Amino acid sequence: MKTFFLYLLPLFLLAAPDAKLKISKDVDQRASVAIIDSSTSLTTISKKLHKVFVSDLKISGNFIPDKMYYSGAYDSSIAPKIRAKEYVLKYNFIENKPNALLMVRLLKGTNSKIILEKKYTIPSVSKFPFVAHKATTDLNDALGYRSIAWINRYVVFTRYTGKKQSEILLADYTFNYTKTVIRGGLNLFPQWGDPKQRGFYYTSYETGTPTIFHLNIYSGKRRQIVSSSGMLICSDVSKDGSKLLLTMAPNFQPDIYEFDVSSQRAKRLTTFSGIDVNGKYSDNERSITFVSDRIGRPNIYKKQIGSKAVMQLIFHGKKNNSCDTFGEKIVYSSKEGAGKFNIYLANSAGGSVRPLTSGGSNQFPRFAPDGNTVLYIKRDRGVNAIGYIGLQTNQTMLFPLGNRKIQSIDW
Repeated sequence: MKTFFLYLLPLFLLAAPDAKLKISKDVDQRASVAIIDSSTSLTTISKKLHKVFVSDLKISGNFIPDKMYYSGAYDSSIAPKIRAKEYVLKYNFIENKPNALLMVRLLKGTNSKIILEKKYTIPSVSKFPFVAHKATTDLNDALGYRSIAWINRYVVFTRYTGKKQSEILLADYTFNYTKTVIRGGLNLFPQWGDPKQRGFYYTSYETGTPTIFHLNIYSGKRRQIVSSSGMLICSDVSKDGSKLLLTMAPNFQPDIYEFDVSSQRAKRLTTFSGIDVNGKYSDNERSITFVSDRIGRPNIYKKQIGSKAVMQLIFHGKKNNSCDTFGEKIVYSSKEGAGKFNIYLANSAGGSVRPLTSGGSNQFPRFAPDGNTVLYIKRDRGVNAIGYIGLQTNQTMLFPLGNRKIQSIDW
């Protein structure tokens, strides 16, 4: 038990910030935009909205947002120094607890021509970041840029609160919104159960025997899925939600199983005498990509479901210990020194390996649903952060999350 767990620790321990990457996209190709808070009553939330808009516009890779905080009436003319920007975004936040209203207006900087104007109702003031994300997505679409709909998604993550204690939280990608949905006991490894994010799976240790539950985040209904002694983790879910990839170790030997939710039956997919963990569907769910120590150290492999043949995918790095897949893309973290991990992008069909981080310790990479952005966990001098990398834009952002250790994350 102790032997294989030592290999698994790097999958779940955290890391530290990397150096800033160079932005390869020509700055002149991105549109400059100023953001004006036009709220009648300037509140803490209205000012926070400005920062959220700055983050949204920057991470899109399509804009250069002016970080300066401007305020001005919604219907007033634009000041000369702001008209130099290609676009101007005005917003009016009207708070009427528990509800709120957000009005946005996107104008052309040179002539104040209105390009987009919309109103958004916020059912809960605490969810103000999500309405900013939706507004940014809409204006991005109105200008004909590639979709950035991923910014509207929830992030689900576990953080430790004490010895054998943890909590699972929901957040927006900037972590301006967080909500604890499970607390008390040891609850780990949350994994979204469907594309619409109606619920997630997680492993609970409340009874002593590892048990996977599914929680509906809207109804609060929790149902037990499967229990097993030893290790038990849900690492991926099929597109239709009917099957799960589980790491199970009923006999102290971790292997990957495919679990049918309807029949409650598990089919063993790997039979190696060593360590097979972190299974991810690939090749339109005909194969699995996973981590194994078949060459005496952890690396990334692939096998077709139903076949005995196993193929090594990665030949760069000595200890490659976590991965995610999207189509033929693979992101993985590689150990490169004491406590140092970097994330790389590779292709299952072959080709070059591309570094995504350039120093520090970077773990738990996850593709966005569109495959164009990677989320990852960082830890530096006891402080945690969530990082994002735009694969096409090379935009990178970090959001610090304090000193509580993050155990795992999904979006």
